[in-house]
Amino acid sequence: MTATAISIEPLTVTIGAEVSGIDLSDAPSPDAAAEIRSALLDRKVLVFRGQRLTPDAHRAFAAALGELTPAHPVVPGLDAEHPEIYVLDSGDGGKAPVWHTDVTFMRRPPLGSVLRAVSLPPTGGDTCWTDLEAAYGALSPQLRRLADELDAVHDGRKDFEEYLHVRLGGEGNTWEGERVRTLDPVVHPVVRVHPETGRRSLFVNPGFTTRIADVTDTESRALLDVFFAAIGRPEHSVRHRWQAGDLVVWDNRSTAHYAVDDYGTTPRVMHRITIRGDQPVGPGPRAG
Repeated sequence: MTATAISIEPLTVTIGAEVSGIDLSDAPSPDAAAEIRSALLDRKVLVFRGQRLTPDAHRAFAAALGELTPAHPVVPGLDAEHPEIYVLDSGDGGKAPVWHTDVTFMRRPPLGSVLRAVSLPPTGGDTCWTDLEAAYGALSPQLRRLADELDAVHDGRKDFEEYLHVRLGGEGNTWEGERVRTLDPVVHPVVRVHPETGRRSLFVNPGFTTRIADVTDTESRALLDVFFAAIGRPEHSVRHRWQAGDLVVWDNRSTAHYAVDDYGTTPRVMHRITIRGDQPVGPGPRAG
């Protein structure tokens, strides 16, 4: 499949596009992969419909976009042959009805995610993505200058510490060359400078960001309320109604997402692969 066959149709003004003209059951050519990566930087979320992928084909496509990580720092992969595939099973805690950016509780969160629908409920189960660049731009200039100087604490213990110690006996996966045995909180800049585009994003999320560093608890709560409100504005977001054969890729450095839990106890199973990222960097040296 050549890159010239690909069609990219925007879904909103700033975020999301539907990509057609490519069959992902075969790994894309280098030119096609480069075009997809370029579109990802521009649109942040890419939807591919009508794909019939096996776990092997899912992995091959993701690997064409970058180096793959293990399925998750803590949770094992699909099976021994597919340790990169993270299974999100609604019947086994695989729901995430909160705005979050994947794995920001590690020092090097993923560059991006590649999510495939495996089993869908007859209704509901949409996923929303929000544009963190737009959220940053929606702040007043004065607040943007303050945010540029702040750091925030990200913590995954609420979601994954019990799983790590009770179900796995304290032995998680190997992430960035180190075996995960604890989930110590990490600190990232509140504003992240995208390593490829240079654009700034509001890099906090209600799922894993627990406080603003080096301010009082009262100040931290107030600031996070403002930042989270900016993230949650619907005009910054795109909502995807899943169909069989859908696959969605997103830039984890400039988006957050929300899995809508409106389908009751009906099974919903998704397979996710993440692409290795880098340590978030802020706008520059902190003042003072």
